[in-house]
Amino acid sequence: MNSNMPAKLLLRERHQLADDAFAELRIWNVPSPVRGSLHRYKYSLSYVVAGECVLRFDNEAGKGDHRHSHGSERPYHFTTAAQLIDDFWAEIDHWRRK
Repeated sequence: MNSNMPAKLLLRERHQLADDAFAELRIWNVPSPVRGSLHRYKYSLSYVVAGECVLRFDNEAGKGDHRHSHGSERPYHFTTAAQLIDDFWAEIDHWRRK
């Protein structure tokens, strides 16, 4: 694959979940893995409540796959884009039950 090829946007969605809460999902296919990841996806999935991002899954260059919640950052084991989305929605369900 040519490393000069641009990233291809695969998913960009925003879901209003309450008056003060939304989820935003963005996933790209990239020509080579983001530094720290082993797959060819770049992603950022966020859950925002009252203007504060309370949950985020992303793979920032150099940090690899990880998730942010409760003020901490932990590694995330990426398997597939579909599983990433399922895991993200499951975490939102957990937050919304609180």
